[in-house]
Amino acid sequence: MPHFDITIAGEINLDLILYGLPPELPLEHELLASGLEITLGSSSAITAHNLAALGSKVGFITRVGEDPLGALALDRLRAVGVDLSRTTHSTESKTGLTVLLTHGGSRHLLTYPGCMAEMSREHLNLDYLKSARHFHLSSYFLHRALLPHIVDVIQNLKDAGLTISLDTNDDPADQWNDGIAEILPYVDVLMPNEREACKLAVTEDFAAAIRKLVREVPLLVVKRGAQGATAYTEEKEVSVKAIPVRIVDAIGAGDTFNAGFLHKWTQGRPLAECLMYGNLAAACSTTKPGGTEAFRDPGYWKSFFASHSQQG
Repeated sequence: MPHFDITIAGEINLDLILYGLPPELPLEHELLASGLEITLGSSSAITAHNLAALGSKVGFITRVGEDPLGALALDRLRAVGVDLSRTTHSTESKTGLTVLLTHGGSRHLLTYPGCMAEMSREHLNLDYLKSARHFHLSSYFLHRALLPHIVDVIQNLKDAGLTISLDTNDDPADQWNDGIAEILPYVDVLMPNEREACKLAVTEDFAAAIRKLVREVPLLVVKRGAQGATAYTEEKEVSVKAIPVRIVDAIGAGDTFNAGFLHKWTQGRPLAECLMYGNLAAACSTTKPGGTEAFRDPGYWKSFFASHSQQG
């Protein structure tokens, strides 16, 4: 039997979030924020954390610097039971950090990649990654050192019998290639938002993007924000509505949706149930700062799920 439900190889960093900044950010002025949060960030780490909090057995390979930021990030993952026994440490780069400046309904994101761009094939233990039923990859375009070998890695995992999910997240270079066409034939579940789906399909027409992508992967799951989420195959389409909540922070909501969806999908649950559970997780995430704070207290998220489970 596999040792893990899901293994993940990916980036890790902290998010430093400033709330309540003015709409304009003029230079050379001292601007005051109304709130501050330092929390676990990065798509891969948020997904790993929240999967483990929900009850999946998760193995995570990542790379951190020998610094307090890396130690704090790893402590947050250990606290929910994520296995970090194959983590590697860099003596050359610091752990990454994203500074989020929120004002009104928008935000600026400033990221120091650090170790997240440094992890390469030599830092991955394939036997460890294979000791699961499923493998998830996030932030495809940030893994600069790994990209030349990513097709070989994914093919090895597929040959070992694992299913594969992929959330590319954004491409900072806005090129949307880097071998993505070569990896899609190995992907079982592709998990973009609407914008990312259009970028991957090289079209501004969302309907056309769906038609193209469902020919590329067996299951396409699109996160649609206030419109909920929709799963597409060549044979069917399943949608669930968003769960209305008072949003404190939408950071990491898409990654948390991934965690909720995959937690159920790897158990073989029906698509509608997987979507509803992903929606519950994402909605819960938005009620606290950052992408993981809502899942650090089991009593909190379990109460939220119980009181909102009929709204999906």
